[in-house]
Parts: sequence; C-alpha cells; structure tokens
Amino acid sequence: MNTFIKFFFVAFMALSFFACTPTTTPETKTVTVVEQPKGLVQEVLTAEQQAALTADDVIASFKEGNKRFMNNDLTARDHSAQVRKSTKAQFPKAIVLSCVDSRVPVEDVFDRGIGDVFVARVAGNFVNEDILGSMEFACKVSGSKLVLVLGHEHCGAVKAAIDDVKLGNITAMLSKITPAVKMVDYDGDRSSKNQEFVHKVCESNVVNTIKEIREKSPILKEMEDKGEIKIVGATYDMDNGKVDFLN
Repeated sequence: MNTFIKFFFVAFMALSFFACTPTTTPETKTVTVVEQPKGLVQEVLTAEQQAALTADDVIASFKEGNKRFMNNDLTARDHSAQVRKSTKAQFPKAIVLSCVDSRVPVEDVFDRGIGDVFVARVAGNFVNEDILGSMEFACKVSGSKLVLVLGHEHCGAVKAAIDDVKLGNITAMLSKITPAVKMVDYDGDRSSKNQEFVHKVCESNVVNTIKEIREKSPILKEMEDKGEIKIVGATYDMDNGKVDFLN
C-alpha cells in the first residue's frame, strides 16, 4: 500500500510539472529601426551666414535655384530636421512679395527650404500698410538682405484691373493695381484679351510696387540707400517656370 501511494504521488507531481511547463516558445517582440534620411539637407540658415550675405548673393542664389526648379532638380531636404532646427529663431535671406496665385509656389520656384525666405502674398502683388510693415520687419528687424516683388504672367488680378471689374471687396483691391494699367503707354488693344498688353501691365505693376515701397517706407528706402538691402522686381513665366529679373 505504501509503495502504491509513493508511485501515485510521484506520478501526480510529474504530471503537474508538465502541465505547468509551456509547450510553445514565447513570442519575440520585433523592434523596427527607422533609418534617418541620408543625403538630405538638414541645416537651416544661421545668423552668421545671413550676416555674411549681400543682396547680390541672394539674387544669384535665387537665379541658380530657379534653374534647378526649371530642370526639375530641386534640392532634397529633411524638412522634419529643418523644422526642429528653426523652432527658436529664423534668419531668412529675403522677403518675396508674390501674388496669391496657387500656380506660383515661391519657395519651390527658387529652390528654397524652411527658414530661407519670408513670403508675403496678395492678389496682384501690390503693397499696403500691412505688407510694408512685414517688409520692414523682415529687413530691419530680422536681417533679410533683399526685397523681391514677384509678378507673374496670366495674372487674374492684373486682368481684372485692366477690365475694371466691380465686385465686392475685389473692387477696392483692384484699385491698387489700376495705376499700373494707366502707366503703360500702349496704342493697341488695352483689354485682358491682349496678352501683350497684359504682360506690359504685369511688369508695370511690379515697377509701380517697387516705387511705392520706396515712397511709403522711409526705413526700407534708407536701408537701400545705405547698401544694406536691395529692392528689385521680377516676373514669373507660367509657361516654363522661368523667373526674369527686371532691370
């Protein structure tokens, strides 16, 4: 009887052991390692780099960037890294006044990244008190070296100003462009259907905007007179993406 009890006890313990022992191998957690982008521009413009620039340097870099844009050779950038590195400060090299037109992606047109340029946009790229204040902030406070007024071909605001469109707040907005229409000496068809005339008004509007910047902002005028900045104009060609700087 004692022998049977011992045998039963040993058998019971053995069965209990095997019952508590896992019969399958525990799952191993897979850790995914995300590789950092390689060969991408991660840096942003520093105060020292901005201070070393001249307006002519900025214009040259814009022209080179525009060539890359036209050749579909935009610089590869790590935007996430640039966002993090520009969080606490910015040192843009220029402020660009552009039309609101969605077909004119300013940063791409000049192959610029985060922290490179200030961009002000309004239909017809004219100036008002707010935009002038923004330009003064960009140059006098933040150290930008260039003010660029960028017009573009086939501009709807320019065409509307030519045709003297009347519609809500658009009417008052177009009145800022009307002087540029009147400035153009042209004997042909002075309607928006005439692309040659539209082109001339587009350039006239850029020239007039530059004139108004100098007249209405003593701060920017003085900075330009001292050679600290340049105020220049250009037009963007919708057909090929080329930017032509005006003389």
